[in-house]
Amino acid sequence: MSELTESNYKRISIINWLLTVPMMVLFAWPYFYGAGLLGLDVFVRYAGAFIFAVPFMLTILHGHVTMALGSVHRHHYYDWMNNDKPLTYGLFFHPNFVKTRFRLILLMVSLLILPVGYLLGI
Repeated sequence: MSELTESNYKRISIINWLLTVPMMVLFAWPYFYGAGLLGLDVFVRYAGAFIFAVPFMLTILHGHVTMALGSVHRHHYYDWMNNDKPLTYGLFFHPNFVKTRFRLILLMVSLLILPVGYLLGI
């Protein structure tokens, strides 16, 4: 059995979707708690925690795809998601999401929300 089959791609995608919410909670709570200590508004805390958790979650999900398929073949999975199933399995996983630059930008934006929110008294 080859790992480059559509059934395997579906299995990997379903596992990634199931792991999304627990990882969001796991990675978002430290930011949410820290922003609460600074006295930021609840909306800003939730938004910042979401932006903070996304890069870590995407890194682990990308690593899961790499471990399942190998670094040589993972582009087949991302091609399948974006070309064959863009509005179902590939809805949340755009090709830019796996780029390190995008994840670092999200992390920096979330960390900039803390001092800006504190200084503006949001």
